[in-house]
Amino acid sequence: MTWSQELKHNVTDIARLQKQLGLSDSETKQLQELCTHFPMSVTRYYLKLIDWSDPCDPIRRMCIPTFFETDQSGAFDTSGEASNTVCEGVQHKYRESALILTTNRCAMYCRHCFRKRLVGSSDEEIASSFHKVIDYIHDHKEISNVILSGGDALMLPTEMLSRYLSAFAEMEHLDLIRIATRIPVVLPERITEDSELQEALRAYGERKQIYVVTQFNHPRELTEESAAALRILRECGTVVKNQTVLLKGVNDDAAVLGSLLRRLTACGAVPYYVFQCRPVTGVKSSFQVPFSRGYDIVEEAKAMQNGQGKCLKYCMSHPRGKIEIAGKLEDGAMLFKFHQAKHNHDAGRIFTRSFRRRKHGFRTASDALVSRTA
Repeated sequence: MTWSQELKHNVTDIARLQKQLGLSDSETKQLQELCTHFPMSVTRYYLKLIDWSDPCDPIRRMCIPTFFETDQSGAFDTSGEASNTVCEGVQHKYRESALILTTNRCAMYCRHCFRKRLVGSSDEEIASSFHKVIDYIHDHKEISNVILSGGDALMLPTEMLSRYLSAFAEMEHLDLIRIATRIPVVLPERITEDSELQEALRAYGERKQIYVVTQFNHPRELTEESAAALRILRECGTVVKNQTVLLKGVNDDAAVLGSLLRRLTACGAVPYYVFQCRPVTGVKSSFQVPFSRGYDIVEEAKAMQNGQGKCLKYCMSHPRGKIEIAGKLEDGAMLFKFHQAKHNHDAGRIFTRSFRRRKHGFRTASDALVSRTA
């Protein structure tokens, strides 16, 4: 069975899990209605990682819909993607980097997804003209790297992925190509059993360095199968790095996060970001961790790492750039630094913000900064 055939066996209807979840008929119908807005799709491989005896299981939290997703607080575009779109499917937020939305499909739809507005549903923002994408990158010599994203770029048929890799490998102004993917986490056989993909990565990687950026969020996602996928990616000549999202109920514990980071480093998927979960509608109330607590968790987890594991930064995405959550001050304020800036005047800028307690707890994320960063 090919990887694309395996995807046809994904669980896409919450009713198939009604017994395991202990849902009433009424609750099942409500969640089915929710899934018409925020689709559900889980690979059989990933479902096997769930401990069904634990209602708070972290793997379950990342893939099974809950009623928390009905919370309408937050926003659907929290980092200004619409304002950075220069042509259909291409975002050019930072001078040196261009991001391409190659597809709206993923092997699994994560419940914490920051592109919840389009993944699995809308194709309005997805690149529909291959030639327009290639022409834009070709004509903008300031771009030194491209990110193939989505959705999940490894959901593209290998033939289509190869078209992108071939075109970009010919552009002298590009230093590297990045592929953003959760495939090693949720469908490792796409990598381990697809010789055509492996051959494409080897062939085009000889002409242009390819980076594969994964997203492992919990140590239990690092299985024998996923570790094999990471090993094959490295054997194909790609550089593998990992971005972890800090998620309440998943990895908001220093021992859990520390174990994940250490094991990733040992597997050759060097951690380089821990991201603050974005205040996305349907995500914010369920997964966000307050800045202050998040900083403590990340610092304690970093203390467990060797030199390679300590290279990561705790960051958040913002309409004006990528901002490092850099420290805590004695008066309780948080210290921030622009790690990457959309505008030159923000480059490297350091600033502080205080977060006053609300009725339901501390302000937690970029909603507090969006209106105040100046």
